[in-house]
Amino acid sequence: MKQFDSRTNLTRRALMRSGLGAGALLAHPFAALAAAPPGFEQWRDGFRAHALAKGISEATWARVMGHVEPDMSVFKQMQDQPEFKEETWQYINRRVSDWRIIAGKEALRKHEALFARIEHDFGVERGTLLALWGVESAYGDPQVQRNHMRPVFPSLAALAWRAPRRRAYWESELINALKIVDRGWSNPEEMRGSWAGAMGHTQWMPEVWLNVGIDYDHDGRVSPFGKPDDALGSTARYLVDRGKYHRGEHWGFEVRAPGASSGHNRTYAAWTSAGVARADGKPFPQPGASAQMWVPVPGGPAFLLGPNFYSVRSYNPSMNYALAICHLGDRILGEPPFLQPFPGSERALTLAEVQEMQVRLTKAGFDTGGTDGRVGNDTMQAIQDYQNKMGLLPADGYGGLKVLARLRQGS
Repeated sequence: MKQFDSRTNLTRRALMRSGLGAGALLAHPFAALAAAPPGFEQWRDGFRAHALAKGISEATWARVMGHVEPDMSVFKQMQDQPEFKEETWQYINRRVSDWRIIAGKEALRKHEALFARIEHDFGVERGTLLALWGVESAYGDPQVQRNHMRPVFPSLAALAWRAPRRRAYWESELINALKIVDRGWSNPEEMRGSWAGAMGHTQWMPEVWLNVGIDYDHDGRVSPFGKPDDALGSTARYLVDRGKYHRGEHWGFEVRAPGASSGHNRTYAAWTSAGVARADGKPFPQPGASAQMWVPVPGGPAFLLGPNFYSVRSYNPSMNYALAICHLGDRILGEPPFLQPFPGSERALTLAEVQEMQVRLTKAGFDTGGTDGRVGNDTMQAIQDYQNKMGLLPADGYGGLKVLARLRQGS
């Protein structure tokens, strides 16, 4: 969900460009890239008994699975995800972008009452939810649904039938998706997502939709699509129930801690007594709360991480992902960039600079997938191709000041 982050938790979201044109998919939502390979119909006939035993109705089975063809392109997507070697500072800069900060402020302005209600009901800070929403689906941008999503039933059917590993997981998610249709919460045509089956504003897998989702807008169904109420309210519930989110605590703080190393866990009061202080000089708001020291890169910023950082990490097991989400949430709410730079880092490009880079790359014949200031796989691939052509090392796909300066020279 974006131009999107390619390195994600595949069981929850893994958004890749569809191998079939969006228009064709909309016209024929269960169209496959090729006829079903031999053996699929036999598998489907056998799986039918399993689905019915799990409570799926005959009508839902016939509606969804009666004529489904497996989308075999999922296996290529599984193998061919673009990989870009990102330093921690590059990872942060690309996700905590000017575009996401500006768009996040607008999303908060538009939905402030919703975020206030969620904070009251669940205690989850609005910044955290805004950042998750921004990273996962560019704040629900319809272009994401249109350009980066595919019908999930052909994908899940292929995975449940022929996945090289974790086949039981994919079978379970296919059953969960069928249950959603059976309950009347959605229909097969609406259920478009990643090749792995993640859907909606905050990229739910069917199991999360089924078991954590709530009807937060009281329209009689649970849906990650359309209005963001269900998606954001349910994501807050996920962070509380599965991530053990602590009401009223901030995720953590950048700190000044000379010689610090990762791993110790103490109260903020104990950290203060040990000479650790917030980088901005302010006092820790809850001295009795506990936090763990983390230094992502020697010589870079140090952090004290509270339980809510790890609640965010429950959404995606990457430490860098959780740091990007927490920092983006702070930036949307007006906090500054990290005060201690990462070694060898550049400042993040402004929105205008990203757009200029995309325009220059496009004019030079490198397709960035748009010039709106959002950097995702298309833009990163264009940058990497440009770096390779120009002999710029490392050819890492990162669009920073050095790439922009070279593009300007070229013009």
